[in-house]
Amino acid sequence: MAKYRITHSTTYQYSDPVPVCQNQLRLSPRDTPWTHCSSHRLTITPRPESKQRRRDWFGNYVQSFSLEESHRKLAVTATSLVEVLPQSVPVPDETTPWEEVGSAVIEQSVDDWLEASEFVFDSPHISRADAFREFAEPCFPSGQPVLAAAVALTSKIFSEFKYDPRATTVTTRPEEVLQARHGVCQDFAHLQIACLRSLGLPARYVSGYLRTIPPPGKPRLIGADASHAWLSVWCGPHGWIDLDPTNNCICGTDHIPIAWGRDYSDVAPFRGVYLGGGSHTLNVSVDVEPLE
Repeated sequence: MAKYRITHSTTYQYSDPVPVCQNQLRLSPRDTPWTHCSSHRLTITPRPESKQRRRDWFGNYVQSFSLEESHRKLAVTATSLVEVLPQSVPVPDETTPWEEVGSAVIEQSVDDWLEASEFVFDSPHISRADAFREFAEPCFPSGQPVLAAAVALTSKIFSEFKYDPRATTVTTRPEEVLQARHGVCQDFAHLQIACLRSLGLPARYVSGYLRTIPPPGKPRLIGADASHAWLSVWCGPHGWIDLDPTNNCICGTDHIPIAWGRDYSDVAPFRGVYLGGGSHTLNVSVDVEPLE
């Protein structure tokens, strides 16, 4: 079992006063069969008079707050203690053929078909298309086990696309990524989801954190980690399996999930509206500290 202390700090600074703002946060780690959040603390400056915590449609924790006092700086720090167990992952070549997995959703022939079905359709950032299906088809020959095929697609994206943090923005669509062949973790997750859904397979977007290990002989840089994104593919009787196309792997104890949804629009860590403020600067710092 891996244990982590995660510190995620977000700071907005405004050129003009902001008299009022309303915000939603998805920064509280999910409890799953393989992860447990034993502590979560949220510090907000200026301090709001009230905060609310609820679960959204997908079961993610959402924390809301409003500020109704003039301010030029908003600082939010989320600190969490999380335990992560290895996931029980089947042997990829021993999973159900991928065509049968897609048919099970259409035919409603498995118990959790309803949960899976909402992740097979188009969503705000992802639309199914022939181009995605054609890109993925070499990995999905007839009768191929679903996880073996999905892992092959993960490797294909990893080998054919370049990681470039300057190439895309938060609104870049998978069609652009497929054509340009570069992007970041959000783009690669969206692309693989688009491919899987275009083949009729349910897939969902996962936001979270990834433990980064410094090069040999180098110290761990506090605050140098970042939010990460990957995806889960539904493998029928084997349930959801997490894949990371940015790092070409099945996710393990280095991946800490925060939220999942149809795409990034469902799980943005910080979303809000404000009046005034003029121009603003944003600084985000993430630290994933392994604990003994």
